[in-house]
Amino acid sequence: MPRLPVRTRTLPHKYEITIGRGTLRDVGQVARDCLGERSQRLALISNRKVFSLYGRTVMEVLQAQNFSVSSWLIDEGESQKSLRTLASALQFLTDTGLQRSDGVVALGGGVVGDLAGFAAAVYLRGVPLIQVPTTLLAQVDSSVGGKTGVNLAAGKNLVGSFHQPQAVVVDLETLTTLPKRELTAGLCECVKQGAVGSRKLFKQTNDFLLESRSPANLTSPQLEQLIAAHCAFKAAIVSGDERESLVRTDRRSRKILNFGHTIAHALETVTSYRKFRHGEAVGHGMLVAAELSKNLGLLAQSELELLREAIERCGPLPFAGDLDEGELIKAIAHDKKRAAGRLQWILLERIGRPRILDGGDVSPALLRRSLRAAFKKRK
Repeated sequence: MPRLPVRTRTLPHKYEITIGRGTLRDVGQVARDCLGERSQRLALISNRKVFSLYGRTVMEVLQAQNFSVSSWLIDEGESQKSLRTLASALQFLTDTGLQRSDGVVALGGGVVGDLAGFAAAVYLRGVPLIQVPTTLLAQVDSSVGGKTGVNLAAGKNLVGSFHQPQAVVVDLETLTTLPKRELTAGLCECVKQGAVGSRKLFKQTNDFLLESRSPANLTSPQLEQLIAAHCAFKAAIVSGDERESLVRTDRRSRKILNFGHTIAHALETVTSYRKFRHGEAVGHGMLVAAELSKNLGLLAQSELELLREAIERCGPLPFAGDLDEGELIKAIAHDKKRAAGRLQWILLERIGRPRILDGGDVSPALLRRSLRAAFKKRK
């Protein structure tokens, strides 16, 4: 059972990511070990579907460690990442009587993790958080690194905080109940991390996609190794650049994890978060960023094709070619990654070699051409 350490430097902190099959049964012991004997209450935040599948197990193992556990459930969907839902979550923590020695447990995918994490970050100026991600995307990405937040009408994740967890517990068995689209979304995030991480990580991801031949195949013994490799990569980036420094533009900047996200967030915003899963939007966003890279003379056509083929192996993406280009470009203007009035694009020089480029180098005409090429229907 891999246990990966994560260390942060800005505010010195260390926690572990536990990865395996059946690890939900270890959540109680993990919580007691990292919170200590003074901790008495835990507030478990989940969604209704996930809680119906795994809530009883997690509640029982937490109670077996003498925690008093209260649960609060949200509906599914990105619409739950709102200030209104956050206010309800904070009221729940208040009603629970949570103290600073107690903690919040996030059981679910990225929406639950982001919302519960932000509530934990701001309640009593910060209470401990334990992430128990149940989707592939959350396991390899959103549960690791401490980014939490909610959306505004103007864009995604415009309100949030950095709040590192005390522990992350990954149970691969929870993936067996995911819809195919959720698996596709998670695999797209894996491709993203491989594309900016290293040739080795990209190959490991692509080999898994080739050998499994289906995003629904979760029995491969390589899956645990793949998730561990992606968590290790994410942890290394976070350790070196926890708060995503504005001045860093090197290839180990945390900004590189935003590859594909500029377009992805715009796609989600203009469709009111109803058409795309987040990872699906990232899949489209990577293709646009790769087209931009090629059109700017940074990326060879052969490298773009490697990336496109890997994304196609993740599963079908909802069609994006029917969306209004003007609305997408307008949404990009509100992207949270802007600094000093300029947008920074995460592009590629080759697979495994990202490049951070000033938005002034990407003209509206070039962006429109890249959008059309990326969203074009292919046989």
